[in-house]
Amino acid sequence: MNTLPFKEKVGYAMGDAAANLVWRGALAYLAVFYTDTFGLTAAAAAMLFLVVRLSDGVTDIIMGMIADRTSTRWGSFRPWILWSAPFLALFMVLCFTTPDISYTGKLIYAYVTYIGLTLVYTINNVPYSALMGVMTESDSERTNLSGFRFAGAFAGGLLVMGFLPDLVAYFGQGDDATGYQYTMYLFAVLLMILLWLTFASTNERIVPVVDNSSNLKTELADLTKNLPFIILPLLSATLFFYYREIYSGIFFFSVMFAMWVVIKKLIHKPKENLSHSQLDMVDLLTNKPWLILLGMGFLTMMFNGIKYGVIAYYFKYHVGDELLTGKYFIALLVVSILGALATSYLADKIGKRALFIWALLLSGFFTAGFYWIPAGDVTSIFVLGCAAEFFAAMMPTLFFTMLGDAADYSEWKNGRRATGLIYSAGTFVQKTGGGFAGALVLVVLANYGYNGMDKDTITNALPGMQLLMSWIPAAFSFAGAALMVFYPLTSEQNLKITTELVSRRNDIALA
Repeated sequence: MNTLPFKEKVGYAMGDAAANLVWRGALAYLAVFYTDTFGLTAAAAAMLFLVVRLSDGVTDIIMGMIADRTSTRWGSFRPWILWSAPFLALFMVLCFTTPDISYTGKLIYAYVTYIGLTLVYTINNVPYSALMGVMTESDSERTNLSGFRFAGAFAGGLLVMGFLPDLVAYFGQGDDATGYQYTMYLFAVLLMILLWLTFASTNERIVPVVDNSSNLKTELADLTKNLPFIILPLLSATLFFYYREIYSGIFFFSVMFAMWVVIKKLIHKPKENLSHSQLDMVDLLTNKPWLILLGMGFLTMMFNGIKYGVIAYYFKYHVGDELLTGKYFIALLVVSILGALATSYLADKIGKRALFIWALLLSGFFTAGFYWIPAGDVTSIFVLGCAAEFFAAMMPTLFFTMLGDAADYSEWKNGRRATGLIYSAGTFVQKTGGGFAGALVLVVLANYGYNGMDKDTITNALPGMQLLMSWIPAAFSFAGAALMVFYPLTSEQNLKITTELVSRRNDIALA
């Protein structure tokens, strides 16, 4: 089993530090940028977030398949990290640029640039996430590597979330549109440097057996035929979420029932009658650990996404000190680094499933406490926020290392390993959760009458901001804890699976 060098773990962590210059920035500030600087209504921005996440349903799966079948002298996943870096930097700048055009033109510009950003992020981050699954065969080393990864992620997020308000004020000198644009120039350069360091310092050690009986073009064509299975559930969920009326509800439940019937037939179909992409789908749909993790990825991202999505509004209007937002983010992200680094130690002591459940319960409990904090009690806000964040930081750390366990389980059970596809589904469901979280923040604010360009609407929206900081995200955390009870893989089972897989690979190598 491979013990990774310290410098390689740090190098891998730099990749998520780079990604979170985009991800944390978009998640924490893009909503308030769109409504208060760019000039979109809250309702229009909410629909934008939902539509963009719908497109991710296709691109993540496609990118996972492409990455799995990429073969270069640098490996399958590392090259994509390097190739996508300049484009990711470009779209980050474009997303936070405010052109002097009509409202309709701005809306079109926002759709084009935000879809472009998420597309390039997919090309970068799906291979980056999958890279963890082929750097080492060791289950415990993956947990440790995941801790380093998210320590890097939170450090990258700290730069954006902690210092962006001050940098916008410094570069803009009262003009927020200019301030955002020049701040993103700075982050774009740093992003490219970090991604190059990740590419240069990491190695792919596990080389899965590749089935060459079908080429990528054929499999993508086959996937295209199955796109309705991805798009229709997302479309129905989006319409039900946004409109919340009887017709969208009927459409949603009808689509879900139809998908259940089709999937049941697909699973019971003889394997020799299935195409390669259908085999991949069946492997995933019969992988109980992966299915539970899929739900966990969505619920935990809703929990974290709602909290982070409302913070800028909360401090600007509920607390009354916009610049305090950056200091609060710094406090959260310092605590997040500690939580991520503590995950491996605690997981070894009590097991990943138990730790995940406790993290969800405790973080949800502290988050719910925000409901009773008076607006001016900044000390209580910081104390409760940091307590909740320490445990919340463990959630993505555990999630991605457990995806590696699900990939091992699939290879152990079926003799086929689609690391990129498994991780792409994980990143997709997280981005979907992030999109729905950001949209939910805007939908709730819109229901309370919020209009970022009309200060008279602020007072009526304050109770909505308080709920978005407390009970609404806490509900998703408690739901996640209930779901995690059914996760089947124990530490003993993971060790058995890993040992058997190493033995199989050694036998193949000697044959």
